Amino acid sequence: MLALPEVDLTDPEVLRDPFTAYGRARERAPLARLLIPGLGPIWALTRHDGARAMLGDARFEISADSFMRPRVPDDCLPYMRTMSEMSGPEHARLRKLVAPAFTPRRAAEFRPRIEAIVDALLDDLPTQADGGPVDLLRHFARPLPMDVICALVGIPEQDRPRWREWGATVAGGAGQDFARAIPGIMAGARDAVAAARADHSGEPGGVLGELVRVQAEDGDRLSDTEIVTLVWHLVLAGQTPTNLIANAVAALLSHPAQLAAVRSDPALMPGAVEELIRWCGPSLLAIPRHARQDVELYGATVPKGAKVTALVAAANRDPRVFADPDRLDVTRTPGAGHLGFAHGPHFCLGASLARVQTQVALTALLRRFPGLAMAAPPDELRAPDPGTWRLATLPVTL
Repeated sequence: MLALPEVDLTDPEVLRDPFTAYGRARERAPLARLLIPGLGPIWALTRHDGARAMLGDARFEISADSFMRPRVPDDCLPYMRTMSEMSGPEHARLRKLVAPAFTPRRAAEFRPRIEAIVDALLDDLPTQADGGPVDLLRHFARPLPMDVICALVGIPEQDRPRWREWGATVAGGAGQDFARAIPGIMAGARDAVAAARADHSGEPGGVLGELVRVQAEDGDRLSDTEIVTLVWHLVLAGQTPTNLIANAVAALLSHPAQLAAVRSDPALMPGAVEELIRWCGPSLLAIPRHARQDVELYGATVPKGAKVTALVAAANRDPRVFADPDRLDVTRTPGAGHLGFAHGPHFCLGASLARVQTQVALTALLRRFPGLAMAAPPDELRAPDPGTWRLATLPVTL
């Protein structure tokens, strides 16, 4: 049997530099075991081909046990089972209802709305600086995705400030704070659904308006519980670009040649965003799946019920797929796709929207502030998180 490398996710070196730690495991073997105190070992695919195959393999499924659920009041429990926890036909049914709003074409059509939101946030940035550094995470990268997804979903304008607060709580990664915010989030989703049902203006009501219309036409297709759950889940899942934008800004400002390249040729931006997702995307680990049966992987038997994940950070720097993979290169020719948005049935629904947001955000930010610079070394700003590569703050000078 293959000797499996083990990675302790509480190891300070793993937290400090997961790319090196996970990459070392990848070069030792295509399969590793992750050690998490209190949870037992998790099997992990380390290389691009194996990780991609597992993410699309029906023998491994996401379920409620794939997530660490916070304690919530009983009246919130019916709304906690989201589309992310479902598999097979059940997952496909709900995804099919909302997928049309998240196609590449719809994301491109939404670009002018995104540009307007970005411009408004950038207009406000100098007022937040007060003559010194400004936290770009707090005042730009975090509110932007919430404002965009609220506009796309159809959250009433007057309710968006409180959704911003909830989004900041979730993005902060604080489990207890999230648990305390959940009753408000659920109530906010119910309020948004009620407002959509009461809206007889005839104006397009975003994703929410379409869901209300679908339910009115055929109540069997979507229950009240499902529509409320979809609303809060879509809005909070829409925070994905927060850490991507922050990581991308820090990476570009730390690599002057790459920054100069995208400044001099804005046409590079779509490809640069793909490279930034590959090189410093926030997803270090895929959401764990469970083996539905005993599965043979690289000479090892993964037993039924075992948790299995993909080391995204290792797969996206696999030298078998990407030449000179540890080098950030915004001119890199796209080859085999990165796994920053996962793969298979649970491929990130909002990937196209996240791509467009990040392109617009970086393009406008670099154009508006030609002297933009880091106010502290990125390594000193990292949040210790073995599953998500993210910053706790992003101080910059404008």
